[in-house]
Amino acid sequence: MSEEQAKQNFPPVTNINERVGNYRWTICALIFFATTINYLDRAVISLLKNDLEQEFNWSETDYSNIIISFQLAYALGMLLVGRFIDKTGTKIGYAVSLILWSIAAIGHAAVRSTFGFIVARAALGVSEAGNFPAAIKTVAEWFPKKERAFATGIFNSGTNVGAILAPLTVPFIATEWGWQWAFIITGAIGLIWLIFWFWLYEVPAKQKRLSKAEFDYIHSDLDENETTPLTTPDITANIEPEKKISWFMLLRYNQTWAFILGKFLTDPVWWFYLFWLPAFLQAEYGVEGTGMALPVALVYTLATLGSVGGGWLPLHFMRNNWPVFKARKTSMLIYAFCVIPVVFAQYLGSLNMWLAVFIIGLAAAAHQAWSANIFTTVSDMFPKRTVASVTGMGGMAGALGGILIAMLAGRILDYFKAMDNIETGYFVMFLICGSAYLIAWVLMHFLAPKLKRINF
Repeated sequence: MSEEQAKQNFPPVTNINERVGNYRWTICALIFFATTINYLDRAVISLLKNDLEQEFNWSETDYSNIIISFQLAYALGMLLVGRFIDKTGTKIGYAVSLILWSIAAIGHAAVRSTFGFIVARAALGVSEAGNFPAAIKTVAEWFPKKERAFATGIFNSGTNVGAILAPLTVPFIATEWGWQWAFIITGAIGLIWLIFWFWLYEVPAKQKRLSKAEFDYIHSDLDENETTPLTTPDITANIEPEKKISWFMLLRYNQTWAFILGKFLTDPVWWFYLFWLPAFLQAEYGVEGTGMALPVALVYTLATLGSVGGGWLPLHFMRNNWPVFKARKTSMLIYAFCVIPVVFAQYLGSLNMWLAVFIIGLAAAAHQAWSANIFTTVSDMFPKRTVASVTGMGGMAGALGGILIAMLAGRILDYFKAMDNIETGYFVMFLICGSAYLIAWVLMHFLAPKLKRINF
């Protein structure tokens, strides 16, 4: 295809306001809504925990085993789905994942036993694993490096919006129509998203709605060894030279292990908040049912602010001529310190529940700010064609860490509940949550001090 033919694939730039354009933010909005649905579907069970415990006679350990089934399946799915998405591309890979997890979410309504919930959660876990590898790869395809943390922060805030919508809707649905309908209605929302995905999404080189100027801007910071033309986009051209990169090859690099260990140590904290925050509010303050809506929504509203702000801070540093690695790692260190107060949330909360809620919300905000940046380190350090694979490997590590924290939470809380001292059990868990990020930052710093890019 000639240069003139290639240029015809893009609408002409008619005025200065179209010089760059903003179609990439339309794509960001799509993955934001997918992530919102992803977290809405997985958060439903935590809000129905009390009802389901009574109906199926669950102990804390039973509940933790159900959570573990989700996390184990999610971990295995993460490892496999990253390769699948790198091979099939983001458009098909994302759609397949969302179809499957929507079906799995709806399927919870048919469950009639504890074992059935284990199976249903496993199905949801393995299918939901596709969201983040696909989303991170989409950001890498559609945004230059300097905007990726900000874009990641925006789409990642969907995790919080989903977690906000859940307490505002699920208890009311369950009260009016029964717990089964809470799973059916939330699960069906994903099928609506697919309509907009197929209508609006395509990779930049094939997207006819994209202006040539914005295409050039998206690829304005390619490394020297990358081959995408900056002025003559060809819909038949590959963004990077084809070369098969195995898992074993990726595991040879410190950069891979930096991401894996960072996710292994910090993802479990978010899992704990997601699945045990309602139980903590009930145990400490007697909050139940629809009373969960406001405190849980406040925590995740703060987390939303942290997600977007977490992407903005390194962008601010880079605009002030900081190197990418320094901006990214300084921001992550700041967020690691912001988590520490959660250790004291329980005791400060003895003065007022809302003080505890605010401190946990601050920790959740810091986690999301950290998350926006640790995800972006993958596209900082690796070529685009391996981003989903590396993201999947780190996601698997994070889910395995989530399994460990679920096992710990179930056993620690059951132990202290038997001693009529469950408050101490939650203190131990918050101590783990508060220390994880500084440990992760130190390990990542020694493994990849400058987040050096790997060129295959």
